[in-house]
Amino acid sequence: MHLGTLIAVATGGAVGSLARHLLAGQITHVLGHGFPWGILIVNVIGCFAMGVIVELSALTLNLSPDLRAFLTVGVLGGFTTFSAFALDVGVLSERGDLLNSVLYVAGSVGGSITALFAGLALVRAMV
Repeated sequence: MHLGTLIAVATGGAVGSLARHLLAGQITHVLGHGFPWGILIVNVIGCFAMGVIVELSALTLNLSPDLRAFLTVGVLGGFTTFSAFALDVGVLSERGDLLNSVLYVAGSVGGSITALFAGLALVRAMV
């Protein structure tokens, strides 16, 4: 992979992660800790931004590969990896591959939550 792309992704990831931390923290401070509003809102904003950037890139913008990687993989990947997941679902759906889109959503969400609980159980069993 090109060094410039790696630097773009790393820099964007730092920017996105910091933005997620600050924004989610502020939202949680305002709305409270009873529900993960901060991360939910960050995920929705990130997915919206991913849609805007990808569609503008396809239709009107002529972004360099490094700038596109900075914005999508870096900034939005750091801001929320949910945006990359949503893009994958969107691509499958836009291709008309609805079965694989549904399977991907179910597998990703169900598999991820199951894996989280498996990790919790493993550590609890060891401690």
